[in-house]
Amino acid sequence: MLLHFIFLVKEEELEQRKWEFQYVEKMANFYKTWIEKTFSQKVDVQSDEMIVRSGGRFRILDTPVIMEDHVNRGEDIFHFYLTYFRPMWTDCTCEGYFAENFGMAWWQKSPQKDDVNFLMEKNCTKVSHELSHEFLRKAKYKNYKELVHEIWDKHLFAALPFEYYDANNKKTEKDPLFATLDTSSLKQ
Repeated sequence: MLLHFIFLVKEEELEQRKWEFQYVEKMANFYKTWIEKTFSQKVDVQSDEMIVRSGGRFRILDTPVIMEDHVNRGEDIFHFYLTYFRPMWTDCTCEGYFAENFGMAWWQKSPQKDDVNFLMEKNCTKVSHELSHEFLRKAKYKNYKELVHEIWDKHLFAALPFEYYDANNKKTEKDPLFATLDTSSLKQ
């Protein structure tokens, strides 16, 4: 299975957000390992930028437009869109959305350049949330939506720590590069 991360970026922000896309590329490779360990699924990963041009005809870029892009790219590929906007509709408190072979999450722009901790805490965690929904769904896990939301709520409201990983994709408490939701209760 191919998991294709697509980083949406406005044309006028392309250069200043290059460092974020470099993080996305590293994150994609991390999730290849994480998915195999957590869900026993082998995936290949790919990451690309989708440049959104300014001006021209007025068309709101939101979930239906992204879903159309997913269909055009091929529904058999798991496309994960990292968007610069919140989805208009979602049932996830992490401001993401998922469907079969499809994921999207609001990728918040870092207030300062090279703030990898911001990307890890605000964005990487959201990606793990949506990936968990989809891979538990694929595994026919009972109540997969509720389980992920229960864990997420504990992160937000009950001080459950995220899991942290280093550049070698090993769990760590020192110098983390990636963060995911706590997977201890996801074991089948």
